[in-house]
Amino acid sequence: MRQITYSEAIKEAMCQEMRKNDDVFIMGEDIGVYGGAFGLTNGMIEEFGPERVRNTPISEAAISGCAVGAAMTGMRPILEIQFSDFIVIAMDNIVNQAAKMRYMFGGKAKVPLVVRLPSGSGAGFAAQHSQSLEAWMTHIPGLKVVQPSSAYDAKGLMKAAIKDDNTVLFYEHKLLYNAKGEVPEEDYEIPLGEADVKRDGTDITIIATGIMVSRSLEAAKQLEEEGISVEIIDPRTLVPLDTKTILESVKKTSRVLVVYEAVKRGGYGAEIASMIAESDVFDYLDAPIRRLGGVATPIPYNPKLEQAAVPQIDDIVQECRKIMNK
Repeated sequence: MRQITYSEAIKEAMCQEMRKNDDVFIMGEDIGVYGGAFGLTNGMIEEFGPERVRNTPISEAAISGCAVGAAMTGMRPILEIQFSDFIVIAMDNIVNQAAKMRYMFGGKAKVPLVVRLPSGSGAGFAAQHSQSLEAWMTHIPGLKVVQPSSAYDAKGLMKAAIKDDNTVLFYEHKLLYNAKGEVPEEDYEIPLGEADVKRDGTDITIIATGIMVSRSLEAAKQLEEEGISVEIIDPRTLVPLDTKTILESVKKTSRVLVVYEAVKRGGYGAEIASMIAESDVFDYLDAPIRRLGGVATPIPYNPKLEQAAVPQIDDIVQECRKIMNK
Protein backbone atom coordinates (compact mmCIF):
# COMPACT_ATOMS: atom_id res chain seq x y z
CA MET A 1 0.00 0.00 0.00
CA ARG A 2 1.21 3.53 -0.72
CA GLN A 3 2.63 5.65 2.09
CA ILE A 4 1.74 9.31 2.56
CA THR A 5 2.24 11.78 5.36
CA TYR A 6 -0.21 12.63 8.12
CA SER A 7 -0.76 16.09 6.61
CA GLU A 8 -1.31 14.64 3.12
CA ALA A 9 -3.87 12.22 4.56
CA ILE A 10 -5.85 15.07 6.15
CA LYS A 11 -5.71 17.10 2.94
CA GLU A 12 -6.81 14.11 0.87
CA ALA A 13 -9.81 13.53 3.15
CA MET A 14 -10.88 17.16 2.87
CA CYS A 15 -10.43 17.25 -0.91
CA GLN A 16 -12.38 14.03 -1.43
CA GLU A 17 -15.29 15.32 0.64
CA MET A 18 -15.22 18.72 -1.07
CA ARG A 19 -15.40 17.03 -4.48
CA LYS A 20 -18.42 15.02 -3.38
CA ASN A 21 -20.32 17.75 -1.55
CA ASP A 22 -20.44 21.41 -2.58
CA ASP A 23 -21.56 22.36 0.93
CA VAL A 24 -18.13 21.48 2.32
CA PHE A 25 -15.62 24.33 2.33
CA ILE A 26 -12.55 25.34 4.31
CA MET A 27 -11.79 28.70 5.88
CA GLY A 28 -8.90 30.10 7.88
CA GLU A 29 -5.97 32.46 8.05
CA ASP A 30 -3.50 32.26 5.12
CA ILE A 31 -4.92 28.95 3.86
CA GLY A 32 -5.23 30.09 0.22
CA VAL A 33 -2.19 30.92 -1.91
CA TYR A 34 0.11 30.61 1.12
CA GLY A 35 -1.20 27.11 1.86
CA GLY A 36 -1.67 27.51 5.62
CA ALA A 37 0.80 27.86 8.45
CA PHE A 38 1.96 24.25 7.96
CA GLY A 39 1.43 24.01 4.20
CA LEU A 40 -1.42 21.55 4.54
CA THR A 41 -3.79 23.36 2.15
CA ASN A 42 -1.21 23.89 -0.62
CA GLY A 43 -2.89 23.67 -4.03
CA MET A 44 -6.44 23.57 -2.74
CA ILE A 45 -7.33 27.09 -3.83
CA GLU A 46 -6.25 26.23 -7.39
CA GLU A 47 -8.69 23.31 -7.46
CA PHE A 48 -11.64 24.69 -5.51
CA GLY A 49 -11.28 28.46 -5.88
CA PRO A 50 -11.42 31.28 -3.31
CA GLU A 51 -15.11 30.76 -2.55
CA ARG A 52 -14.46 27.32 -1.06
CA VAL A 53 -10.92 27.90 0.20
CA ARG A 54 -11.54 31.14 2.03
CA ASN A 55 -8.76 33.30 3.42
CA THR A 56 -9.99 35.10 6.52
CA PRO A 57 -8.97 38.03 8.69
CA ILE A 58 -6.69 37.33 11.64
CA SER A 59 -9.52 37.19 14.17
CA GLU A 60 -10.47 33.82 15.65
CA ALA A 61 -13.49 35.40 17.32
CA ALA A 62 -14.82 36.61 13.97
CA ILE A 63 -14.06 33.56 11.85
CA SER A 64 -15.43 31.09 14.40
CA GLY A 65 -18.69 33.05 14.43
CA CYS A 66 -18.82 32.90 10.62
CA ALA A 67 -18.18 29.15 10.71
CA VAL A 68 -20.93 28.51 13.27
CA GLY A 69 -23.38 30.62 11.27
CA ALA A 70 -22.51 28.85 8.02
CA ALA A 71 -22.98 25.45 9.66
CA MET A 72 -26.35 26.41 11.13
CA THR A 73 -27.61 27.53 7.72
CA GLY A 74 -26.77 24.31 5.87
CA MET A 75 -23.08 24.42 5.00
CA ARG A 76 -20.37 22.07 6.31
CA PRO A 77 -17.42 24.33 7.08
CA ILE A 78 -13.93 23.20 8.07
CA LEU A 79 -12.34 25.94 10.16
CA GLU A 80 -8.56 25.94 10.45
CA ILE A 81 -7.21 27.62 13.56
CA GLN A 82 -3.51 28.22 12.88
CA PHE A 83 -2.45 27.01 16.33
CA SER A 84 -4.76 25.18 18.72
CA ASP A 85 -3.83 27.68 21.46
CA PHE A 86 -5.89 30.34 19.66
CA ILE A 87 -9.12 28.46 20.26
CA VAL A 88 -9.34 30.42 23.50
CA ILE A 89 -10.18 33.51 21.44
CA ALA A 90 -13.07 31.62 19.83
CA MET A 91 -14.45 30.07 23.01
CA ASP A 92 -17.73 31.97 23.12
CA ASN A 93 -18.75 30.86 19.63
CA ILE A 94 -17.60 27.27 20.15
CA VAL A 95 -18.69 26.71 23.75
CA ASN A 96 -21.80 28.87 24.03
CA GLN A 97 -23.09 28.60 20.46
CA ALA A 98 -21.81 25.60 18.48
CA ALA A 99 -21.94 23.18 21.40
CA LYS A 100 -25.44 24.12 22.53
CA MET A 101 -27.56 25.04 19.52
CA ARG A 102 -28.73 21.53 18.66
CA TYR A 103 -29.82 20.94 22.26
CA MET A 104 -31.45 24.35 22.71
CA PHE A 105 -33.51 23.98 19.52
CA GLY A 106 -34.64 20.44 20.28
CA GLY A 107 -32.64 18.91 17.45
CA LYS A 108 -34.13 21.18 14.77
CA ALA A 109 -30.84 23.04 14.39
CA LYS A 110 -27.47 21.42 13.86
CA VAL A 111 -23.91 22.70 13.66
CA PRO A 112 -21.90 20.37 11.37
CA LEU A 113 -18.57 22.12 11.86
CA VAL A 114 -15.03 20.72 11.96
CA VAL A 115 -12.43 22.84 13.75
CA ARG A 116 -8.88 21.82 12.82
CA LEU A 117 -6.40 22.47 15.61
CA PRO A 118 -2.61 22.01 15.14
CA SER A 119 -1.44 21.28 18.66
CA GLY A 120 1.37 20.06 20.86
CA SER A 121 5.00 20.82 21.59
CA GLY A 122 8.34 19.81 20.13
CA ALA A 123 8.63 22.32 17.29
CA GLY A 124 10.14 25.23 19.23
CA PHE A 125 7.08 27.47 19.11
CA ALA A 126 7.19 28.26 22.86
CA ALA A 127 4.46 28.83 25.43
CA GLN A 128 1.69 30.46 23.37
CA HIS A 129 1.87 28.09 20.38
CA SER A 130 2.58 24.65 21.89
CA GLN A 131 -0.22 23.79 24.30
CA SER A 132 -2.42 20.71 24.48
CA LEU A 133 -5.84 21.94 25.62
CA GLU A 134 -8.02 19.04 24.50
CA ALA A 135 -9.14 18.18 28.06
CA TRP A 136 -10.74 21.62 28.33
CA MET A 137 -12.82 20.88 25.25
CA THR A 138 -13.93 17.44 26.44
CA HIS A 139 -15.57 19.12 29.43
CA ILE A 140 -18.13 20.82 27.17
CA PRO A 141 -21.30 18.80 26.39
CA GLY A 142 -22.17 19.01 22.71
CA LEU A 143 -18.62 18.93 21.35
CA LYS A 144 -16.85 15.90 19.91
CA VAL A 145 -13.08 15.72 20.28
CA VAL A 146 -10.81 13.77 17.92
CA GLN A 147 -7.05 13.16 18.28
CA PRO A 148 -5.58 10.96 15.52
CA SER A 149 -2.10 9.50 15.96
CA SER A 150 -1.38 8.18 12.45
CA ALA A 151 -1.90 9.10 8.81
CA TYR A 152 -4.40 6.25 8.34
CA ASP A 153 -6.46 7.36 11.32
CA ALA A 154 -6.24 11.02 10.33
CA LYS A 155 -7.86 10.44 6.94
CA GLY A 156 -10.60 8.12 8.19
CA LEU A 157 -11.47 10.27 11.18
CA MET A 158 -11.47 13.52 9.17
CA LYS A 159 -13.99 12.08 6.71
CA ALA A 160 -16.23 10.94 9.56
CA ALA A 161 -15.90 14.34 11.25
CA ILE A 162 -16.93 16.23 8.10
CA LYS A 163 -20.07 14.10 7.77
CA ASP A 164 -21.02 14.42 11.45
CA ASP A 165 -23.91 16.75 12.27
CA ASN A 166 -22.21 18.00 15.42
CA THR A 167 -19.20 20.24 16.01
CA VAL A 168 -15.99 18.21 15.99
CA LEU A 169 -12.69 19.53 17.33
CA PHE A 170 -9.92 17.83 15.36
CA TYR A 171 -6.55 17.91 17.13
CA GLU A 172 -3.55 17.41 14.83
CA HIS A 173 -0.12 17.11 16.43
CA LYS A 174 2.42 19.30 14.66
CA LEU A 175 5.20 16.71 14.98
CA LEU A 176 3.05 14.15 13.18
CA TYR A 177 2.50 16.20 10.02
CA ASN A 178 5.54 14.67 8.29
CA ALA A 179 5.08 11.16 9.71
CA LYS A 180 4.32 8.65 6.96
CA GLY A 181 1.99 5.68 7.06
CA GLU A 182 0.01 3.35 4.83
CA VAL A 183 -3.18 5.04 3.65
CA PRO A 184 -5.59 3.71 0.99
CA GLU A 185 -6.46 6.07 -1.87
CA GLU A 186 -10.11 5.05 -1.80
CA ASP A 187 -12.77 6.36 0.54
CA TYR A 188 -12.98 4.95 4.03
CA GLU A 189 -14.20 6.26 7.36
CA ILE A 190 -13.30 5.51 10.95
CA PRO A 191 -16.39 5.96 13.13
CA LEU A 192 -16.02 8.46 15.94
CA GLY A 193 -15.93 6.59 19.24
CA GLU A 194 -13.90 3.54 18.13
CA ALA A 195 -10.56 2.97 19.85
CA ASP A 196 -7.76 1.01 18.21
CA VAL A 197 -5.45 -1.63 19.68
CA LYS A 198 -2.13 -0.45 18.30
CA ARG A 199 -0.17 -3.31 19.90
CA ASP A 200 -1.22 -6.55 21.58
CA GLY A 201 0.25 -7.40 24.97
CA THR A 202 -0.41 -9.32 28.17
CA ASP A 203 1.39 -7.62 31.07
CA ILE A 204 0.41 -3.95 31.05
CA THR A 205 -1.92 -1.65 29.12
CA ILE A 206 -0.77 1.76 27.97
CA ILE A 207 -3.60 4.10 26.96
CA ALA A 208 -1.96 6.83 24.91
CA THR A 209 -3.19 9.77 22.86
CA GLY A 210 -1.73 11.80 19.99
CA ILE A 211 2.06 11.83 19.69
CA MET A 212 2.28 9.65 22.79
CA VAL A 213 1.04 6.65 20.80
CA SER A 214 4.21 6.46 18.68
CA ARG A 215 6.38 7.11 21.75
CA SER A 216 4.58 4.35 23.63
CA LEU A 217 5.15 1.96 20.73
CA GLU A 218 8.87 2.69 20.89
CA ALA A 219 8.86 2.23 24.67
CA ALA A 220 7.06 -1.11 24.23
CA LYS A 221 9.90 -2.38 22.03
CA GLN A 222 12.42 -1.62 24.78
CA LEU A 223 10.26 -3.21 27.46
CA GLU A 224 9.80 -6.33 25.35
CA GLU A 225 13.56 -6.91 25.60
CA GLU A 226 13.12 -6.95 29.38
CA GLY A 227 10.33 -9.52 29.19
CA ILE A 228 7.45 -7.05 29.63
CA SER A 229 4.58 -7.43 27.15
CA VAL A 230 2.83 -4.09 26.55
CA GLU A 231 -0.61 -3.58 25.02
CA ILE A 232 -1.26 -0.12 23.59
CA ILE A 233 -4.73 1.37 23.20
CA ASP A 234 -5.29 4.55 21.20
CA PRO A 235 -8.74 6.02 21.97
CA ARG A 236 -8.55 8.09 18.74
CA THR A 237 -11.61 10.05 19.87
CA LEU A 238 -11.82 11.42 23.40
CA VAL A 239 -15.50 12.30 22.99
CA PRO A 240 -17.18 9.92 22.41
CA LEU A 241 -14.83 7.58 24.28
CA ASP A 242 -14.68 3.86 23.53
CA THR A 243 -14.72 2.60 27.12
CA LYS A 244 -15.37 -1.01 26.13
CA THR A 245 -12.05 -1.51 24.32
CA ILE A 246 -10.13 0.18 27.13
CA LEU A 247 -11.76 -1.87 29.88
CA GLU A 248 -11.32 -5.16 28.01
CA SER A 249 -7.60 -4.47 27.71
CA VAL A 250 -7.18 -3.49 31.37
CA LYS A 251 -9.09 -6.59 32.44
CA LYS A 252 -6.68 -8.72 30.38
CA THR A 253 -3.41 -7.15 31.59
CA SER A 254 -4.39 -6.06 35.14
CA ARG A 255 -2.04 -3.06 34.98
CA VAL A 256 -2.50 0.30 33.30
CA LEU A 257 -0.59 3.47 32.47
CA VAL A 258 -2.30 6.48 30.87
CA VAL A 259 0.07 8.67 28.84
CA TYR A 260 -0.74 12.10 27.45
CA GLU A 261 1.19 15.23 26.52
CA ALA A 262 -1.01 17.82 28.22
CA VAL A 263 -0.26 19.01 31.74
CA LYS A 264 -0.87 16.06 34.06
CA ARG A 265 -3.01 18.11 36.45
CA GLY A 266 -6.57 18.09 35.14
CA GLY A 267 -5.57 16.32 31.92
CA TYR A 268 -7.84 13.91 30.06
CA GLY A 269 -5.84 11.00 31.40
CA ALA A 270 -7.49 11.65 34.77
CA GLU A 271 -10.89 11.05 33.15
CA ILE A 272 -9.71 7.73 31.72
CA ALA A 273 -8.19 6.71 35.05
CA SER A 274 -11.41 7.60 36.89
CA MET A 275 -13.51 5.68 34.39
CA ILE A 276 -11.41 2.57 35.02
CA ALA A 277 -11.46 3.04 38.80
CA GLU A 278 -15.26 3.36 38.81
CA SER A 279 -15.81 0.28 36.66
CA ASP A 280 -16.09 -3.41 37.49
CA VAL A 281 -12.60 -3.86 36.02
CA PHE A 282 -11.12 -2.17 39.10
CA ASP A 283 -11.16 -5.50 40.93
CA TYR A 284 -8.89 -7.00 38.27
CA LEU A 285 -6.08 -4.49 38.88
CA ASP A 286 -2.84 -5.82 40.34
CA ALA A 287 -1.31 -2.35 40.71
CA PRO A 288 -2.56 1.23 41.09
CA ILE A 289 -3.49 3.13 37.94
CA ARG A 290 -0.71 5.55 37.00
CA ARG A 291 -0.80 8.69 34.86
CA LEU A 292 2.10 10.18 32.94
CA GLY A 293 1.49 13.70 31.70
CA GLY A 294 3.25 16.99 31.16
CA VAL A 295 4.85 19.18 33.80
CA ALA A 296 2.69 22.02 35.15
CA THR A 297 4.60 24.76 33.36
CA PRO A 298 4.19 26.80 30.18
CA ILE A 299 6.05 25.08 27.33
CA PRO A 300 9.62 26.50 27.28
CA TYR A 301 11.34 27.76 24.14
CA ASN A 302 14.68 26.14 25.04
CA PRO A 303 14.74 22.76 23.22
CA LYS A 304 16.05 20.74 26.17
CA LEU A 305 13.57 22.29 28.58
CA GLU A 306 10.76 21.82 26.06
CA GLN A 307 11.58 18.13 25.85
CA ALA A 308 11.72 17.85 29.63
CA ALA A 309 8.25 19.39 29.97
CA VAL A 310 6.39 16.52 28.29
CA PRO A 311 6.71 12.70 28.45
CA GLN A 312 9.44 11.10 26.33
CA ILE A 313 10.11 7.46 25.48
CA ASP A 314 12.40 6.92 28.48
CA ASP A 315 9.78 8.36 30.83
CA ILE A 316 7.22 5.85 29.57
CA VAL A 317 9.69 2.99 30.04
CA GLN A 318 10.43 4.08 33.60
CA GLU A 319 6.76 4.36 34.54
CA CYS A 320 6.03 0.89 33.18
CA ARG A 321 8.91 -0.52 35.19
CA LYS A 322 7.50 1.04 38.35
CA ILE A 323 4.11 -0.53 37.71
CA MET A 324 5.73 -3.92 37.06
CA ASN A 325 7.92 -3.44 40.18
CA LYS A 326 11.10 -3.81 38.12
